[in-house]
Amino acid sequence: MKRLFAGLASAILLAGTLTASAQAQEIKAGDLVISQAWTRATPGGAKVGGGYVTIENKGKAPDRLVAGSADVAGRVEIHEMATTNGVMTMRALDKGLAIEPGKTVKLAPGGYHLMLMELKSPLKQGDKVPVTLQFEKAGKVSVSLDVQGVGAQGPAGAAEHGDKMQMQEPHDHSGMKK
Repeated sequence: MKRLFAGLASAILLAGTLTASAQAQEIKAGDLVISQAWTRATPGGAKVGGGYVTIENKGKAPDRLVAGSADVAGRVEIHEMATTNGVMTMRALDKGLAIEPGKTVKLAPGGYHLMLMELKSPLKQGDKVPVTLQFEKAGKVSVSLDVQGVGAQGPAGAAEHGDKMQMQEPHDHSGMKK
């Protein structure tokens, strides 16, 4: 019985440690808190990938995500995907993405996201991809995208935090027109 209890206690401790490390990946930049930075693995030869983060504005003034860059990609664009009357559209947000005061914006599959264009190499599960985000007020912020599996719907550990992410099928942007 003691052995079972000790094993159970170890498992709970390990789960708590993993959850704490996932939560510790918050980055503060000015009034912004950036968390849950992740991407999906890409098959060899893929030229695009998506990047996802959660951005919370704890300040009293709006900020705007205006650009991004990554060594692994020729360019990084901010995109919005939407489905209207059964037709999926994707467009670059040339003026960036507003982060209103007191609000949280999730870049996630099926909505706002970063497009990593002209990938120089495949994104491999388990790797970390350094990306620099450029905000109007908070300036340049370095984040590291955790590479999840090809069909991942959220960052590792999101379910343990009680996050309710909208579940949608993964989309391949390679054939879409802007």
